[in-house]
Amino acid sequence: MELTIRQIYKDPASFANQEIVLQGWIRNHRDQKEFGFINLNDGSFFETIQVVYEREKTKDFEQVTRLTVGSSIKVIGTLELTPERSQPFEIKAKEVELLGGADETYPIQPKRHTREFLREVAHLRPRTNLFSAVFRIRSLTAYAIHRFFQEQDFVYVNTPIITANDGEGAGEMFKVTTLNLDKLPRTEDGEIDYSKDFFGKAANLTVTGQLEGEAYAMAFRNIYTFGPTFRAENSNTMTHASEFWMIEPEMAFTDLAGNMEMIESMVKYVISYVLKHAPEEMAFFDKFVENGLLNKLNHVLNSEFTKITHKEAIDILLNAGVKFENKPAHGRDLAKEHEKYLTEKHFGTPVFVTNWPKDIKAFYMRLNDDNETVAAVDLIVAGSGELVGGSQREERLDLLEKRMEEMHIPKKDLDWYLDLRRYGGCVHSGFGLGFERLLIYLTGVENIRDVIPFPRTPKNLEF
Repeated sequence: MELTIRQIYKDPASFANQEIVLQGWIRNHRDQKEFGFINLNDGSFFETIQVVYEREKTKDFEQVTRLTVGSSIKVIGTLELTPERSQPFEIKAKEVELLGGADETYPIQPKRHTREFLREVAHLRPRTNLFSAVFRIRSLTAYAIHRFFQEQDFVYVNTPIITANDGEGAGEMFKVTTLNLDKLPRTEDGEIDYSKDFFGKAANLTVTGQLEGEAYAMAFRNIYTFGPTFRAENSNTMTHASEFWMIEPEMAFTDLAGNMEMIESMVKYVISYVLKHAPEEMAFFDKFVENGLLNKLNHVLNSEFTKITHKEAIDILLNAGVKFENKPAHGRDLAKEHEKYLTEKHFGTPVFVTNWPKDIKAFYMRLNDDNETVAAVDLIVAGSGELVGGSQREERLDLLEKRMEEMHIPKKDLDWYLDLRRYGGCVHSGFGLGFERLLIYLTGVENIRDVIPFPRTPKNLEF
């Protein structure tokens, strides 16, 4: 019978002494005069399975000894239980067939490779233990997020990837055009004439699906998006990429307090799901990537997230007796070192920071009664820093229009967004979760380039 390695690991005793067929790739191969050992991985499970072949019992023994690491093979053999050994079972091979060879140039050899080197062969790195674990966790985490929101009766909405608006107001967007870049049409004022372009106006890759998500929340009550977003930001930090994935729920009839409840529930649900469904991968991360990772994540599951205002956070930092490289100040953003101090030193829990200065936040966030702050929230966590950013949205049409004028955001392009306030508007909230930052937090792998299959960063567009 043909099996996967995952099926065998689930219940090896049920296949004992039976003839089975496996197909996979050679991770390691040690051949000796009368017998040899192949570590086989078929992609279905984190662990490999040991295949033992012997001169007297395996067909074409000499050919089998010449099989190289990276080759794909088919194994026919018998599963034998070996409880007295470190590996509790193995395959005694009758026949090993080469399906696809790999010559001596195959770069993933059974030794330690740097992550920088493995990024250069990103098409092959999933065959290593580290990236096999990372991308299985990525898959499970995506499923857990969908499952969480579906169980909460949220509607999944696909928002546009090509858009004419800039939801963040940052202007750091990739332009999309079919115009001839060598001979751009110009208006009388010398500006690019986008009326001649495919859409008849300037178009960009989206930085957020939030605004469109709000439209659907005004019909379905609770919705979420989960898709790619793009930032033309020339940043080379370990937590920034030009293409990444975002989860953006929007909830009608929900204020900032309800928003935070949903964020905390979601984060804990995802952690719990991953710990339950990927114990081998998570144990690997705990041992080889971030010592203490499992304790950190279990601590989060058993903790109540701390809630403080931005003003309180700055006061704590100013009174900390610590010399920060970036001096904390009221009215300014938190630096990475500030987030690290609050989460790891002062509170020892994830921290919700609320009521941010309006001057450093987006136009759509609800103005507080003090006219100085907005009903915004960031969830900061140990290691990753800001994990989630959200707010109660401004539902009052007059105040939203005033805010857009102050920030020089043209109302003409967002008149449809203002309609959401004109026609049955209500208190509503939402947040954005950077999927890759969540993966950094879950795995301990600190560079965003190592949790995206094929990373897109400044000056890097390989594969």
